[in-house]
Amino acid sequence: MLAVSGVVTRYGHIEALHGVDLDVKQGEIVTLIGANGAGKSTLLMTVCGNPRAAEGRITFEGEDIGALPTHAIVRRGIAQVPEGRRVFPRMTVLENLQLGAVIADPVHYQADLDRVFKLFPILNERREQRGGTLSGGEQQMLSIARGLMSRPRLLLLDEPSLGLAPLIVKQIFAIIQEINRSGTTILLVEQNAYHALRIAHRGYVMANGRIILAGTGAELLANEQVRAAYLEGGVHGKSAA
Repeated sequence: MLAVSGVVTRYGHIEALHGVDLDVKQGEIVTLIGANGAGKSTLLMTVCGNPRAAEGRITFEGEDIGALPTHAIVRRGIAQVPEGRRVFPRMTVLENLQLGAVIADPVHYQADLDRVFKLFPILNERREQRGGTLSGGEQQMLSIARGLMSRPRLLLLDEPSLGLAPLIVKQIFAIIQEINRSGTTILLVEQNAYHALRIAHRGYVMANGRIILAGTGAELLANEQVRAAYLEGGVHGKSAA
């Protein structure tokens, strides 16, 4: 579905991605883990066309999307849920969701709204409440729901568990699995390696703008290098279970 081949991304003279290769097959959850500054968010933004890849190729469902503007990429069926939630704070929950649905066929609007309210019942209760007054977990739910309203075939999730309480983190990851089971392919960027790899079909490890490891979620969870760097003794270790 998505193929990233030899992608180099630069910010001015600074090279952030150094020949990245990654693929996501239809129906998968693919997780990208790594430390802060590894280049994970830059890769998601490059897939969406901002910044553009300086070298390499990005294809979605066989089409080269590397030169397309971001709005055209979204219309192809890719939606990004950015790090830090970024809801529109002065708009209500319903208005945020309506904004997400702008590019979708209006005939699906009510069904899509019903779907996200079923996934996130609290948003239905808060539908007239301003986004900026929601809790952190509720804002994350709204951000994901807004992305789903565009009817994406590929959903890019950037650090959905960031800053959330453990109970909410478990709820978010369970909802991500439910979204995937409903037919949406997911590329998930996460620092919470334990939870991310546990739900992933496959995963990649990124360090300093390069992919350094790849395998199934189970393989990476069992990998000694991954365990030492991201699991054992840290905030995402066994205690996270």
